[in-house]
Amino acid sequence: MIESLLIANRGEIACRIIRTCRRLGIRTIAVFSEADADARHVALADAKHCIGPAEAARSYLRTDAIIEAALAHGADAVHPGYGFLSEKVELADLCRRHSIVWVGPSSECIAMMGSKIESKIVARRAGVFGVPGYHGEDQSPERLLAEAQTIGFPVLIKASAGGGGKGMRRVDDPAGFAPTLDLVKREGKAAFGDDRVLLEKFITRPRHIEVQLAGDKHGNVVHLFERECSIQRNYQKLVEEAPAANLAPETREKLLDAAVRLGKAVGYDSLGTVEFILDADDPEPFFLEMNTRLQVEHPVTEMVTGLDLVELQLRIAAGEPLPFSQAEVKIHGWAIEARLNAEDPSADYRPSIGRVRLYEEPMGDGIRVDSGIATGTEVTPFYDSMLAKVIAFGSDRQMATRKLVAALDQLAILGVGTNQMFLRDLLCLPKFRDEVLTTQFISDAFPAGWRAPEPSARIYAAAGAALIAGTRRTSAAKEENGSPWLSLAGFRILAAAGRSGGARVQVRHGDCLPVVLDVAADADAFLVKTGDRAAEEVRILPAPDGYRLTVREGQVLSLLYYLVDGSRVSIFESGRGAFVLETVPLVEAMANLARAGESAGSFDVVASMPGLVTEVPVVIGQFLRKGDTAVVVESMKLAMRLLAPIDGTVRAIHCLTGETVAGGARIVELEPATEHTSA
Repeated sequence: MIESLLIANRGEIACRIIRTCRRLGIRTIAVFSEADADARHVALADAKHCIGPAEAARSYLRTDAIIEAALAHGADAVHPGYGFLSEKVELADLCRRHSIVWVGPSSECIAMMGSKIESKIVARRAGVFGVPGYHGEDQSPERLLAEAQTIGFPVLIKASAGGGGKGMRRVDDPAGFAPTLDLVKREGKAAFGDDRVLLEKFITRPRHIEVQLAGDKHGNVVHLFERECSIQRNYQKLVEEAPAANLAPETREKLLDAAVRLGKAVGYDSLGTVEFILDADDPEPFFLEMNTRLQVEHPVTEMVTGLDLVELQLRIAAGEPLPFSQAEVKIHGWAIEARLNAEDPSADYRPSIGRVRLYEEPMGDGIRVDSGIATGTEVTPFYDSMLAKVIAFGSDRQMATRKLVAALDQLAILGVGTNQMFLRDLLCLPKFRDEVLTTQFISDAFPAGWRAPEPSARIYAAAGAALIAGTRRTSAAKEENGSPWLSLAGFRILAAAGRSGGARVQVRHGDCLPVVLDVAADADAFLVKTGDRAAEEVRILPAPDGYRLTVREGQVLSLLYYLVDGSRVSIFESGRGAFVLETVPLVEAMANLARAGESAGSFDVVASMPGLVTEVPVVIGQFLRKGDTAVVVESMKLAMRLLAPIDGTVRAIHCLTGETVAGGARIVELEPATEHTSA
C-alpha cells in the first residue's frame, strides 16, 4: 500500500483526499501557491511545499514543480485530484519516469480519452456513438464555420481539453460564430493550455447523465451506477444526484452497458466517468466524453454504494485488484449534492472574493460537507469559485431533498457572498420534485433571473443592534484603560436621567430604499424600532467568536449571526441566508436619493472583481451601444465580457491588455450619447 502521497491540487478535493489518507495511515504532502499559504488543505496535511506564485500557470499547472515537491518529500505517489493536471499525460509520464506511483489511469487511457476529439473516435470504434458534430484536425475558422453550418444551428463550440463547464459556448447563428470561437479558444488556452475545439449539435432539451467506472490493472472493469448532473449553469454542474430520477430501466441498462464496453475497450485501469447526453423526449443516450479522473460529484456515488472512491483509487494504483465483482455492487437510498460557490446569483452570478469571516457547517444524520474553507480562509480570484459541497443521503429522493434543504438552512457563512439561498430555492421548486430534469432547468425555473429575498424587519433590527454594538466595541478598543462614558447605554444629554439612551441609524440593503432604525440600549439588550412596527428586542450572546445575537419579535425568538465591518453589517439567518446592509448618513439621505442614477459613475465600465485584462477591443472616441463589449477580463478561470452600460462614446481607457485590475476599478469611461452622437 502507498505510504506517502503528494496531492497535486488544492481546496476541497485536497482536503477530501487527506481525510481518506488519515484513515488509512498514509502520510500526505500538500502543495500550495503563495496565495494558498494559509489554506485549509495546507493546514491539514502532514507536510507542505510551496510551488510558485498565485497564478495557476505558475504553480498548480507546473509539472516540474509537482515532481520536484514529490522528490523533495520522498512521496511514493501523486494524486492529481480533479482539474489542473489531473488529465495531463505529461505529469503521469513524469511520475513513472521517477518511479512515483500515479494515482490515475495509464498514459494511454488519458491520451485516448482526455481529448474530447480523440475520445469520440475511440468510442465510435467501440460501438458507443456521440452527438452529431465535427471533431476534425482542421481547426481553421473557415472550416469550423462550414462544419457548423452543415451540422445546423444552434451548435456548441467546446474546448477539446475542457472540463468543469469551462470553454463551452452556444452559438445560435453564423453571425455569432467567429467571436464565440475566438472566446472559446482563448478560454481553452488559458485554462488548459490547448486552444483546439470541437463542434456539436445543440440538443434543445438535454439530460446530462454520467456513469462511474472502476477498472484495475488486471483487466476488470465495473460500473458503480449512474449520476444525474442536468442542473447546470453555463455548462457547470450545480446539483448532482444518484441514482438518476425518471430514468427508464432500459435506458439505464443502455447507459451502464455502453460505459463498461468503452472502459474495457480502452483497458481502463482507475476511477473514471463516462458522460452521456440524452434528449428528454428520446431514451437514446449519446456519448459525450470520458473524464479520466475523480469527479467533483463522486460523494453521491459513495453514499449510495457505501464505497470510498478515493481509497479505491489508491488501492488500484498500488496494483490491487478490484475487491468486488459487478454483481456485488449494490445501491441503496438516494443522495443529492449541491455546490456552494462564491458568487451572487442575483447579480448574474458575479464572483465574490474576500475573507471568510464566519463558517459553520451543518451536522446531522445523512449530512456530509466536503469543504476547502474555514473561518479565516481568503477567497481569491485566481481559482475556481467552488467553496464546498453539501451532500445529503436519505431513504428516497424526497427524504434526501428535505435533508439537503435543512442542511443549507443551517450552513452559516459570512464575509463572501455565495449561492446558498439560490440552491435552497431551486431544491424547493415543485419542478425539481416532479419533472424530468434538463440542462435548461435553471433558465426555465427562473426566466427573469433569481432574486434574493429582501431583509425582514427582524434582519433590520439585528443590523441596528449590531452596528451600535460594533461601534461600542471599536470605540472601547481605542481607549487604553476604557472609559466610563463608553460603557454607558447613552449620554445623559440624549435622554432623561434613569432612562436608556438611544441612537438613530439609517441602513440600506442593495438597491432597496434606506430604512431608518431607532435603537435604544441598556445594559442587557437593544430595542430596535423600524417605522411604525413594534420594537424588537435584540440581545448580543456571549460566544467565543462574538458573532451571535437573538431577536425577539413578539413571541418568536430567532438566532442570527452577525459581522460588522465599519459601516457595513452582515447578518445570517437560518433559512434566509446572508444579508449585507450599509449605513447611510441621515443628513445625506435625501441628496443621495435625488442623485440616484445621475452620477458620472453610472456611465463607467467597472471591474466587478479583480482580474487579468485579456482584451481591450475599443479605442478612445469609439461609439458603443449599450451591451457592446468594452473589455474582456479573466477571473476565477472564466473570461468575462464587461459591457457598456449605456450608449456612448469612449472618453478614457484606464487599463491595458495583460494588466491586473482591482475589483471596483473604473476601467473605461463613456460620454453619454446625445441624439447627434447616436445618429
